[in-house]
Amino acid sequence: MEFPSKLIENAVGELAKLPGIGKKTALRLALHLLKAETDATASLAEALAKMRFDIRYCDTCHNISDTEKCGICANPLRDHSTVCVVSDIRDVIAIENTGQYQGTYHVLGGVISPIEGIGPSDLQIESLVERLGEPESEVKEVILAISPTMEGDTTAFFLSRKLRDFPQVHISTIARGVPMGGELEYADEITLGRSIVERQRQAK
Repeated sequence: MEFPSKLIENAVGELAKLPGIGKKTALRLALHLLKAETDATASLAEALAKMRFDIRYCDTCHNISDTEKCGICANPLRDHSTVCVVSDIRDVIAIENTGQYQGTYHVLGGVISPIEGIGPSDLQIESLVERLGEPESEVKEVILAISPTMEGDTTAFFLSRKLRDFPQVHISTIARGVPMGGELEYADEITLGRSIVERQRQAK
């Protein structure tokens, strides 16, 4: 693809690095931004820069946040006796959109995947164990809401064994309304919401 300007070429190259964006779509976006008001393009650039450099991660659950503690963990109206363990921040957003869950979360930051070199120590597993072991912990139930893939099931199995040290904490998994091999973020909200409500308690 030939470009009339090196600046356009560079912009298209960067936009094309985004997931799901090909060169043609990147070119359309770049030309749109070129024609847009200067303030609009500047606002977009500023918003992206602030997102990248100013966003924090919650000290408690590792969800994205603007402060040390995210809005969910800081909300006294949430059920702090229930923790929903997910692999990714996108899963938090997907579950919140169902409106069926009022507890808190714990974001692992991925799943165990030996092929990709990701082991338990690369995830936020120990911080979950520490969270449950705190003297002031209110947690009575941990929901394992991890995508039912091979890696997800491996992670859930590892967590189940790890959490056996807390007999006072019940472990449950989301119902299999989410198809095997599926990703939570792509499940429809009704199915995902039902899987949370109809979660299954695991035997220790």
